[in-house]
Amino acid sequence: MSRTEETVKHFGSKEIAAAAIKIALTNDRQEEKHLQAEYAKIGIHTAAVDYGGEFITSVMKTIERAVVSSKREGVITDSHAEEGAVAGATREAMSQIMPKAIGLNVGGKIGIARHKDHITVAIFFGIGLLHLNEVAIGLGHRVV
Repeated sequence: MSRTEETVKHFGSKEIAAAAIKIALTNDRQEEKHLQAEYAKIGIHTAAVDYGGEFITSVMKTIERAVVSSKREGVITDSHAEEGAVAGATREAMSQIMPKAIGLNVGGKIGIARHKDHITVAIFFGIGLLHLNEVAIGLGHRVV
């Protein structure tokens, strides 16, 4: 058994959550694509999507974007269970940010990571008005 195979076998929810957070914290598309390639080498599939807008009105659009980007990047297949897992994890992550974000604008990135049956969605948002931002990370996990 190769070293890579050994490493892949030991990934659990903690490692997949860390991958989703790291993808959500990338500064630009180049850094994001580089990190995605590194994770793909060890069997972790990832996707990311930028988003922003008024929090309350953008919840459904944020969930939709997470599902669409997950399918586009090959993190999930076009199955009801996998789409639901990403949608549920995204909703959970959004609910963690909600207390700080209600009534304000948000902007940032959603990171999605998957290894085998673990799917984690991390949302990193700046919350506020102009340059007076608060920051928050929400995290949701599902098993498919």
